[in-house]
Amino acid sequence: MSDFIIHGLAGSPYVQAVLITLAEKGESATLHPPGPTGLKAQPHLSRHPFGMIPALEHGDFTLYETQAILRYLDRLLPNPPLTPSDIRQAARMDQVMNIADHYLMNRVNRIIGFQRIVGPMLMGLTPDLAVIAEAMPHGHTVFKVLNDLLANQPFFAGNTLSLADILALPHLNMLARTPEWAELTASTPNLTAWRTAMNTRPSVSRLAPPAAP
Repeated sequence: MSDFIIHGLAGSPYVQAVLITLAEKGESATLHPPGPTGLKAQPHLSRHPFGMIPALEHGDFTLYETQAILRYLDRLLPNPPLTPSDIRQAARMDQVMNIADHYLMNRVNRIIGFQRIVGPMLMGLTPDLAVIAEAMPHGHTVFKVLNDLLANQPFFAGNTLSLADILALPHLNMLARTPEWAELTASTPNLTAWRTAMNTRPSVSRLAPPAAP
């Protein structure tokens, strides 16, 4: 049995980021979905007081917040390194990880992904096209920024894979399952080429669900 336990759902982009990181390190994890009481009650609140996912258990150590989990795993399992040794490249990695959390997730995927995928699949909701349309301008900004950061390099932080690539990819893979993807990527060839290459990595193709419906 793996030493790592992840509490969460396999379809969550954040859970996928943790699984991909472990796979890149040659490790695996045991995935524990939320129990019958769900995320907002015990015992899950003892692992994550905000009732979110994922939460990581490693022996007697419990940790939540995906960026903290990814950095912990990268320090604990140093080979191969997923944080650049160059200070500026490491800063770029940090920047893209925050873009992924604050702008790609909160202002694009949390809206479009929910309206198109999560709401209809789990709650039987009909997508609210007005809400989606309101999110699209910000989506274009985020996609352009990410595309521009990839203009002269294969990965967000330079020539090697970093935690930034791993954190951003699952959100983009979810958005790729929506009708809005074609419009969002119409002028982002660097980003789409990067995503295609990322999805061929064994760590991704083995663990992440298909990126297309």
